[in-house]
Amino acid sequence: MSSTRDRRQRIFSHVYRCLLICIILLVLIFICGTIYGVFFNAAPPRSTQIDGLQNNDGQGQTFTGIGQLRVTTADPQPGMVILFVLFTYYPDDKAFSEELALRVREFRDIIVSYIGSFSIIDLQSQGEELIKTELLRQFNAILRLGQIDTLYFSDFLIIG
Repeated sequence: MSSTRDRRQRIFSHVYRCLLICIILLVLIFICGTIYGVFFNAAPPRSTQIDGLQNNDGQGQTFTGIGQLRVTTADPQPGMVILFVLFTYYPDDKAFSEELALRVREFRDIIVSYIGSFSIIDLQSQGEELIKTELLRQFNAILRLGQIDTLYFSDFLIIG
């Protein structure tokens, strides 16, 4: 009986040693792989999309970070203006890119304040081009590191 017990202990001892060796090998592989990845592997390419900045294959970028806005008008029975503002700029200017991303909230506030101050009839009489010109002027007034050339509306609906 004692020989059976000794035999089992030797088997368990061998199994335990094998498992321990396997664990040590896995830890060494993990450590070596991490060291190789940190020191010898090139950094992965960075994404070219930053909070509303979409790459257009080096031709410039389209800033879409403002998104679609729904603004109520100043009418007694308020209407709704739905618009999506975007503009292009050159991606080489990293500081300007960061400024644009940081000023999204201000851009939205400008749009809501400007559009919301008019009635539906006033907005229709002004027309889309005059509204774009005034929004562009107000956007450029707050920008310090660059200027926007042209604003575009991909959506501009006045619902009364």
